[in-house]
Amino acid sequence: MSYIWPIALVVASNILYQICAKSVPKEMDAMASMTVTYLVGAACSAVMFFVVNRDGSLLREYAKLNAAPFLLGISVVGLEVGFIYAYKAGWPVSTASIVQSAFLSLALIFVGALLYQEAVTPSKLMGVVICLIGLYFINK
Repeated sequence: MSYIWPIALVVASNILYQICAKSVPKEMDAMASMTVTYLVGAACSAVMFFVVNRDGSLLREYAKLNAAPFLLGISVVGLEVGFIYAYKAGWPVSTASIVQSAFLSLALIFVGALLYQEAVTPSKLMGVVICLIGLYFINK
């Protein structure tokens, strides 16, 4: 179960995320929407920190910071704004995520190989080919 629940959480959260990103009013500025999104996210994160770590100290945790959380924040804004603008441009909710996931999977094979010495196997390369074929049919 410890292997499954995180992926189930990602899937459930991503479904809600895609519905909400598609529902941001077209006339609303995406960046204004993001300010509310991140205020709510920061509040939820702080509450959950104290729920999970009853005697925890955010200041003690902040002392452990490196560049990763800052870059993660920038990348998350890029992800969310990208989806909001994709939906405003007319991308269907049924294909936008699939298309980006296929390209992301392709890119991460090379990232894994270059940064983490993960093996590029024939089955992974076949998966890339299948993803590209799938993209062809999705966009046809």
